Amino acid sequence: MRIGIDVRLLNQTGVGRYIRNLIINLQQIDIKNEYVIFVKKEDLGYIEKQIVNSKWKIVYVNIKWHSFKEQYELPGILNKENLDLVHFPYFSLPIFYKKPYVITIHDLIINHYPTGKASTLFPLLYYLKLFAYKFIIYKASKNARKIIVPSVATKNEVIDHLKIEDEKIVVTPEAADQELRIKNSELRINEFGKYFLYVGNAYPHKNLENLIAAFNNFSKEKHVKLIFVGKKDYFYKRLEQKIKSQNIIFYESATDEQLSALYKNALCLVMPSLMEGFGLPVLEAMANKCLVICSDIPSLREVAKDNALYFNPKNISEIQEAMSKVYDGKYEKEIIERAHKLSKEYSWQKMAKQTLEVYESLLKD
Repeated sequence: MRIGIDVRLLNQTGVGRYIRNLIINLQQIDIKNEYVIFVKKEDLGYIEKQIVNSKWKIVYVNIKWHSFKEQYELPGILNKENLDLVHFPYFSLPIFYKKPYVITIHDLIINHYPTGKASTLFPLLYYLKLFAYKFIIYKASKNARKIIVPSVATKNEVIDHLKIEDEKIVVTPEAADQELRIKNSELRINEFGKYFLYVGNAYPHKNLENLIAAFNNFSKEKHVKLIFVGKKDYFYKRLEQKIKSQNIIFYESATDEQLSALYKNALCLVMPSLMEGFGLPVLEAMANKCLVICSDIPSLREVAKDNALYFNPKNISEIQEAMSKVYDGKYEKEIIERAHKLSKEYSWQKMAKQTLEVYESLLKD
C-alpha cells in the first residue's frame, strides 16, 4: 500500500510539531507500507536527515498552502505517485482531488473568532480568505474518508459546525516531545527571579489582553515577572508595542532545552485562551512539573483533568486570583506530581499508531 503525506507545513509551530512527530514515529512502527511525503524546498535538508526508511520517498513541491497552485497543480503531482491514500494533516488541500484521503482538523477557532484582528490582511481580502476557508474546510471534511482530531472537544466542534457523523471522526491526542521532558533539561533560568509563563502565539483568541490586565493588577507591589515565549511575528510585535511594564518580558522563540527550563523554573504556566483545539503547552508544562493555571474550557479540561487550577478567561479578577494563589503557595502541592504522572499517558508514538490504524482501516475497505 502506498500512502502520501502532505508535509508542507512542517516548519510551522503547532501543526509542524504534529507533522514532524507523525513522520518520525510512523517510520518506526510501520515496516509494511510505502510512503511518499510532499515537502517544500526549505524543508528538504531537515527531511533528508529524518527519513531513514527505504520505503519512504521524498517529493519536492513548490506550492504554498492556501494558494491557487494548491488547487490546480497539487492534484496532478499527487496523481503521478499512484497513491492508495493521502493524509492532509491540515485542512488546506485541493478540494477537487478525487482519490481517498484523510484530513486532520486541529481546531475550528476561526469559525468562532472570524475577526480581522487575527489577520494582517486588509478587511476585504480577509473576509474573502475567510469565505474560502469555510468553503474548503466544509468540502474537505465532507469528502474525506476519515477526519482525525486531537481532542474530543474538537470532535464535538466538527460534529456541531460541519455536520459530520460521529463515526467518521477519530481522536488521536498529541503529546509533549521527549526533548521537552524534565529529565532532559539541565539548563537553569535564574536571571528572571519569580515569573509566570505564557507559551504560544498572540492571536486574539489567546486572550492575552486579559492576562496582561490581570498581571498588571496583581504585580503592582510584587517582585514578579510575566514571560511570553513565542515566535515574534506581526501579532507579538503589535502586542509588545502596547506594553509599558518592565516586568513583562518577550523571550521570543526558545530552543527545546530553553523552553523546558522555562517551564521547570516558572511559578506556573498561564493559559488564558478563549478556545483551543488541544492545548499542547499545558501538556508540556505538566511533563516538566510546572503547575498549570488555565481557562476553564473543554479542551484544556480534557488534557489536564483535575490537575490544574481553572479560571473564567473572560473574568480578569479570576485570572488575578489564580495568580495570587500560586504566588502565595495556596494550592494543593500534589497537583504537580499528579499532572506529571498524567502527562506520561500521552505519547507521539501512540498518536502515530492510532493514525496508522486509520490508514489501514481505510485501505482494507
